[in-house]
Amino acid sequence: MDNYITKSFTHEEIENDLIRNVSWSKNSKIWLSFLFISLAVCLYFYFFQIRDGLGVTGLHDFASWGIYISNFVFFVAVSLIGMLVSSVLGLAGVKWVKPLSRIAEIVAVSFALIAGVVIITDMGRPDRFLTVFIYGRVQSPIVWDIAVVTTYVFVSLILLYIPLIPDLDLCQKKLTGLPNLQRKIYKILSLGWANKPEQFKIVKKLTKIVSVAIIPIALAIHTVTSWLFALTLRPGWDSSIFGPYFVAGAFVAGTATFIMMTYYYRQRYNLHDYITDYHFHKMGQLLVLVSLVYIYFNVNEVLVPGYKPGSVSAQHTKELVGGHESLFYWVVQLGGMVIPFLLLFFKQMRKPLPLTIISLFVFVGAWLKRFIIVVPTQLEPYLPIQNVPEKYFSYVPTVAEIAITILPFILVLIIMTFLSKVIPLVPIWEMKEEQNEK
Repeated sequence: MDNYITKSFTHEEIENDLIRNVSWSKNSKIWLSFLFISLAVCLYFYFFQIRDGLGVTGLHDFASWGIYISNFVFFVAVSLIGMLVSSVLGLAGVKWVKPLSRIAEIVAVSFALIAGVVIITDMGRPDRFLTVFIYGRVQSPIVWDIAVVTTYVFVSLILLYIPLIPDLDLCQKKLTGLPNLQRKIYKILSLGWANKPEQFKIVKKLTKIVSVAIIPIALAIHTVTSWLFALTLRPGWDSSIFGPYFVAGAFVAGTATFIMMTYYYRQRYNLHDYITDYHFHKMGQLLVLVSLVYIYFNVNEVLVPGYKPGSVSAQHTKELVGGHESLFYWVVQLGGMVIPFLLLFFKQMRKPLPLTIISLFVFVGAWLKRFIIVVPTQLEPYLPIQNVPEKYFSYVPTVAEIAITILPFILVLIIMTFLSKVIPLVPIWEMKEEQNEK
């Protein structure tokens, strides 16, 4: 069923329907005000961290990486959804992704942009961040990570922008009552668009080139992130499969986030005629596919060290499965992975609302999975923890730390809210082409 548009529309109707979200309603302003107030509260706690140092957090000599680094890995993971939807599926000629590709890119750009901010929150001296760029050593995986994250943000912005050019010109010409500055920005960014066939050919060709280029960059961004862990000798991190393992997990986290945002935009801006139940059915199938790959890696992660009972890795695995961290571990494995995976085999569970609820559980489970990767490993050193304060035997985030961890999510919501009010969420010119082909 490739013909996902079930109704016939004139070009005028498509334009009116899909340009509707480009406006600032009272509810939008209230929502944005709430986000900025929440942001101010989180920044208040961050001020104390800058003033007093990382001592305001639950971090200590053993668990020196906590929920900040868990957040960073999660944000990088979610950002890969743009590559999966716009590039891999788009280049494969999968037609149902066309109305969804821009939403995927909005999610990707938002999370990738803020990933760098998450790293800064983990720094006791954020004023030294530029030192990494000025004096960074090429041998350092941290320098590699910053390089690929920066590159991925840049290429993702290009992939979002190029197919947007015809729609920016339409916004500038069709929308009335816009501020002069906004209209001028649309005019500048539309690059003199005149709806000529040769211009559409250029846009399609450039989009294809960037879509191809972003695939190795996206794979590199999360592979290099995994190397921050895998290039150490710590049990639980010292693994040669961490690259593909992280990439598979990124597709799961990104797909779940993508489904939730698609559902919200569909409901909020009445896009039911363009984002149909069929799209959610296909997104549910996509989530099943990427989950199946990820479950394979999770089984492999436990099975291999489990057959080495005398090793340190086996001790770490035993602690995860039946020790202090076992509750988190089984919540993630069952509630965030296995049960959603099984539910999605039923067609009724791939309807919009059930699928979105399942995706929420996967989203939470994906974040907790990053916590399990980062924290428990640090609490299982080769030598026993001794002659230190009692609190060093565990890791408990403080209120300030939790608030600062929430801060990047608020920034992402601000970016996605802003983008949803200034650009059409569904590519208008591509929907016109689809109608012409019917």
